[in-house]
Amino acid sequence: MFTGKPRGTYDILPGEVEKWQYVEKVARDVCKRFNYHEIRTPVFEHTELFARGVGETTDIVEKEMYTFADRGERSLTLRPEGTAGAVRAFVENKLYGLPQQPTKLYYIGQMFRYERPQAGRNRQFVQFGTEVLGSDHPSVDAEVLSLAMTFLTEAGVQNLSLEINSVGCPDCRAAYREVLKKYLAGKLDQLCKDCNSRYERNPMRILDCKLDKDKFSDAPVMLDHLCEGCRTHFEQLQAYLSDAGIPFTVNPYIVRGLDYYTKTAFEIIVDGATVIGGGRYNGLVKELGGPETPGIGFGCGLDRVVLTLSNQNVELPIQQTIDAFLVTLGDAADRKAVSLLQQLRRAGLIAEKDYLARGMKAQLKAADRLGARQVIILGDDELSQGVANVKNMATGEQSTVPLAELADKILHARRIDN
Repeated sequence: MFTGKPRGTYDILPGEVEKWQYVEKVARDVCKRFNYHEIRTPVFEHTELFARGVGETTDIVEKEMYTFADRGERSLTLRPEGTAGAVRAFVENKLYGLPQQPTKLYYIGQMFRYERPQAGRNRQFVQFGTEVLGSDHPSVDAEVLSLAMTFLTEAGVQNLSLEINSVGCPDCRAAYREVLKKYLAGKLDQLCKDCNSRYERNPMRILDCKLDKDKFSDAPVMLDHLCEGCRTHFEQLQAYLSDAGIPFTVNPYIVRGLDYYTKTAFEIIVDGATVIGGGRYNGLVKELGGPETPGIGFGCGLDRVVLTLSNQNVELPIQQTIDAFLVTLGDAADRKAVSLLQQLRRAGLIAEKDYLARGMKAQLKAADRLGARQVIILGDDELSQGVANVKNMATGEQSTVPLAELADKILHARRIDN
């Protein structure tokens, strides 16, 4: 029996989809100003890419991926996040060999994770993300954070809070790992099954556990164990953010849920929820077969952004009107309306007509429901004279306009309204 859409998916209907289009447009506009270029990668990849790239000890790989075998018995996975695919494309297409470096990319696309659906978190979701590959300079980190904050601010999101941390590099993390294991050793009987399994493989990931993270308020932090290079990098990042006028808070407990992070890790919090998260991943390109290349990026679930805008009652500047509605009286006028619509639409106008053979009163009501700025009335008398009656719905003003000049008339009226 047909049961409707799968759990964790959703339909975005007219009236709502315009909000998504607006948010996506803001993302593209901001990326253009920051000189980031769009990349589009496959919606599914070889499973090994995510096991190696995201990390075998992450919740994503262990619990949340949609993995299947194709007819050739190859293991494929619907992409659960965007970074691994973007880095794979960077390596495979040798973008590191281009003269313009670093390589600055962004993407907007569907991602898939098997997890418990909740508000702003679905099994199919849209992620906006950026990646900068080819520079380890802390000013690049500051730029990525600036882009993320600019996007949310210009989309209309309020009450932003940027939190940053450094998770060190493989060198300084080795020593911290032993300190952390010693701290956790006496707590294993209090921790969940996943935390116990990660104790030997990746103890730092335990600090990111959704069930047990409240138990680690006195845990040793990576910031106290950074090597000189990582400490200097983090201090310079803070200086660049201050110079750019971007407020931030240092949160030593930010770990992030992916194994590839090094040095900078960050989250942007809105009303208690993480809307953007990301960080630096200096070893990922080499892990996926490329040359030693530093990288940094973030991921942003647009589902969460749209929900946040709704919860904050933000009024988005979305056009809910059309420029003109053609009211036709009689078969001849209805025939003529088809060519007039073409004329108006080719001029860049949003135009519509009646398709239900309704009377004049019903057509005027339809025009009003659509928010038509101008109504064009066309009947036999108007056809015989080669004109139409044009009514401004806001002022009630009416005028007679030659059919050949209709587009210019409506365009002029739109410029005045805007």
